[in-house]
Amino acid sequence: MPDIESVTPTASEAASSRGRILVIDDEADIRESFETLLELEGYTVQTAENATEGLKKFESGVYDLVLLDLMMPDRSGLEVLDDIRRRDKETPIFLITAYGSIEVAVEALKSGANDYFSKPWDNEKLIIEIERQLARTRLEQENRELRRALKQRYSFPNIVGKSERMLRVLDLVTQVAPSKSNILITGETGTGKELIAKAIHANSPRADQPFVGVNSSSMPPDLIESTLFGHVKGAFTGAIANRKGYFETANRGTIFLDEIGTLTLDMQVKLLRVLQERELMPVGSTETIKVDVRILAATNADLAKMVEEGRFRQDLYYRLNVINLALPPMRDRKEDIPILIEHFFQVYCKDNDKFMDVQGRSTLCFEPEAMHILMDYTWPGNVRELENAVERAVVLATTETVPVSVLPDYILHSTGVRIPREGGEALPADASLFEIVADFEARKITEVLEAVNYSQTDAAARLKIPLSTLNQKIKRLGIQVKRKASGT
Repeated sequence: MPDIESVTPTASEAASSRGRILVIDDEADIRESFETLLELEGYTVQTAENATEGLKKFESGVYDLVLLDLMMPDRSGLEVLDDIRRRDKETPIFLITAYGSIEVAVEALKSGANDYFSKPWDNEKLIIEIERQLARTRLEQENRELRRALKQRYSFPNIVGKSERMLRVLDLVTQVAPSKSNILITGETGTGKELIAKAIHANSPRADQPFVGVNSSSMPPDLIESTLFGHVKGAFTGAIANRKGYFETANRGTIFLDEIGTLTLDMQVKLLRVLQERELMPVGSTETIKVDVRILAATNADLAKMVEEGRFRQDLYYRLNVINLALPPMRDRKEDIPILIEHFFQVYCKDNDKFMDVQGRSTLCFEPEAMHILMDYTWPGNVRELENAVERAVVLATTETVPVSVLPDYILHSTGVRIPREGGEALPADASLFEIVADFEARKITEVLEAVNYSQTDAAARLKIPLSTLNQKIKRLGIQVKRKASGT
């Protein structure tokens, strides 16, 4: 029996070959014919002179296709086929036999063969079928890998996004989640840092253990140490009993330290010790407690700059920043805005029991001009700000199409929408293009309405726009619609 090295492809062999084929046949002339034919076509060929040798080579090597003789002295090809299929459902197998009959062909295909050829075979037809089979196999493998990759990308049900930047983040989450490494999650306020931390924990081997979230900025400075590490009875005024800290609570699980940049230098030293020694000492105690905790930290501050300024310890920074996940701001992933809006409509329509169809889906949507404003807005508060705007829209909506008037004033003002103004009031000196266009539209629509005695149907016809569009503009621009008294 040849050793494993003789049947395992080398790097150069794999790169140059069109595929590796194993030929199992007891006739030397047949093996040589196959070997010559296939090598001329660019394939790498291994041969076996009986079923036993063929099975050993198959088990120790990697092959793209097997040519298997039906009748061999030690075992039949159907037995070999059955043996291979019990362990390998995917490698293509072509059965070759001198006994050409429909019954044998049907039996071979039922047993898991991919094709069937009678001796003497047609060389051209055999090569064509091998090429087709290998191409089909490669396509199936690529599809499986694509489905697996997509499943990984979209295996975070609470994270909504299809932009390339968010997909790269989710790919990285998939890669780092199974590790034990500490991770620093950076990004502006409202970008979803805690959501990403929970996704990392949920896809890690610690998923069935505690996830403890801690907002460092919300803890009083004099209580941070006891909150994180616990305290013993009598450690300070008010310590009437022993109490576990967040680190001990998160033992064997994950602790998420949000706003890590707000920790004092003194607390940074104590946190560094826990990271290095994997043990802590509760306040007022003289005994240490071993902890096994994975740390995920997050900040919207520039920690590297804080290190340069002496406000954050360099050694702690490097301990936390083993892997960095930088979350993109909303303004850099605007293609995600529509699906985020749809997601939040679903959440808050359900919460408020409003605008739901019989399947439990939200029926709300923003009118086109409102959606245009939302897409133009820069979202300094990121996803959290968008969520708040959508929740407000759900609460205030009276129809299934949400108008511009429901949007918060600060969003309208920031995009230059300061219409309506008091009658006759001039545009401000710093008017934006959006406001200038809106002012022109308001004056033109009012002029046409007056000319047609405030008939919106006639005005829409004159302006050559749909009546629904005119109605939307009248509402957005705050145009007063009234019917003039008809003269005699």
